[in-house]
Amino acid sequence: MHRRTFISSLASLAVAGPTAAQMNHDMSTMNHGAQSNEPTTSLLDLPEGQPLRELPRLANQSATPGLFKASITAGPMNARLIEGIDTPMLGYNGGNPVIEVTEGDRVELDFTNDIPDEPTTIHWHGMPVPADQDGNPMDAVAPGGGRSYVFDLPSGSAAPYWFHPHPHEFTAEQVYRGLAGVFLVKPKADPIPAAYGDTVLLLTDIRLAADGTVTPNTPVDLMNGRIGDHVLTNGQRNPKIEVRAGERRRFRLINATNARFLCLAFENARMTVIGTDGGLLESPVAADEILLTPGERVEIVAAFDSPGPATLTTLEYDRGWMGPGKPDESRLALLTTSIAGDLAEPMPNLPRELRTIPALTNPAVTRRFVLSEEMGGGMEGVDHSSMPAAGMKFLINGASFDMNRIDTVSKVGQVELWEIVNDADMDHPFHIHGTQFQVIERELGGVVSQAPYPAWKDTVNVVPGETVRVLLRQELPGTRMYHCHILEHEKLGMMGIVDVQA
Repeated sequence: MHRRTFISSLASLAVAGPTAAQMNHDMSTMNHGAQSNEPTTSLLDLPEGQPLRELPRLANQSATPGLFKASITAGPMNARLIEGIDTPMLGYNGGNPVIEVTEGDRVELDFTNDIPDEPTTIHWHGMPVPADQDGNPMDAVAPGGGRSYVFDLPSGSAAPYWFHPHPHEFTAEQVYRGLAGVFLVKPKADPIPAAYGDTVLLLTDIRLAADGTVTPNTPVDLMNGRIGDHVLTNGQRNPKIEVRAGERRRFRLINATNARFLCLAFENARMTVIGTDGGLLESPVAADEILLTPGERVEIVAAFDSPGPATLTTLEYDRGWMGPGKPDESRLALLTTSIAGDLAEPMPNLPRELRTIPALTNPAVTRRFVLSEEMGGGMEGVDHSSMPAAGMKFLINGASFDMNRIDTVSKVGQVELWEIVNDADMDHPFHIHGTQFQVIERELGGVVSQAPYPAWKDTVNVVPGETVRVLLRQELPGTRMYHCHILEHEKLGMMGIVDVQA
């Protein structure tokens, strides 16, 4: 199995992965529609090349400086993805909104759950919010109910976060039906030149039946995570933007898919990474390829120095696959940039120093989390007849998630070293709620590699056979989740609870 050179979870510049187990390789050209026996549309049925739409901004209803106040509702909506066909989906206020605030602001959001017959929450992915405001599965909002989310954003929290539902047993389905939004926390002083702009790219995928409806998950989806037939950027297939030669653009990319690994390249443009999940790096880092796994974010500056189109595209990346239907995820166009017209006016250079990231040191405790899989029960209601490996379970330290069980006890302000060990047959992006962490090193096949630069992360990819070591510190008390961000794996047990005590 070949893995390309990439920025692995944006924490190392070149990582060579192992060979992951793969079953029924001779069936790898089958598609997901064939697994579900439901017809899917062709990629050609979705229009492409339309001007990139800006995601709607959630309006601030407060006139008080430093206070963002709004109402947000999760509920049914119709999306016009194919001409003449409405696709029933879910949305926040009818879409995928952007909430934009400044570090230090207070946020007050009145939330209503209008999803029929399903509980939901809003999880503020990666954000430093109190545990009872974080949208954990234990704090579900019943259908027709509501609650308020209230929190203060501390100094230094500027970053491109996102939000999505996190109800027990319903997260995966609600996300692939469309529930996602972007939460931009801006710094009081931004070192990135304003001339670069600030373009948000929310990356999702969708699988449609011939009548335009979203198809349900298949048994293969439950094993591997759901991969849609159509990759969308801000809800569009391969939209376009226009720039002038010599221009530079700032892009914030959010992988809001259930399970799609996006190995990204920008053909005919130079990429520079300036930020990760938790905000800006200390210094810009040039990159040819970037691996963006589910839940991760990256900030880049793209330099358009050459004439002609420049395309943000996906490259081959093998993250391991079980059963038939392995999708071809390479050569997918996500955004096409037309470079034309007169040369752009000279643009300011990126600063060599963006900010300082204080190192976490001297951990008080070391914890070990082993990710594994096993066959067996735990998939009640699933038709196993078409499933190559019936009854799949995904485990952490040999245990399946129990909402009534505390798995780990921690302390506020305590630096901890977490060793995340992948003893499974495919990559697992590991996410920790409530804090950002620093990836310290990776160990694979007895070879240890240090992180080449400091960065704040809340999601890190772990390849089969690998141990990833991270340092973290929880600053707020309460129960927090940690889990694989392949949402079907979370649903099948790969999640735990840490109780952070004051």
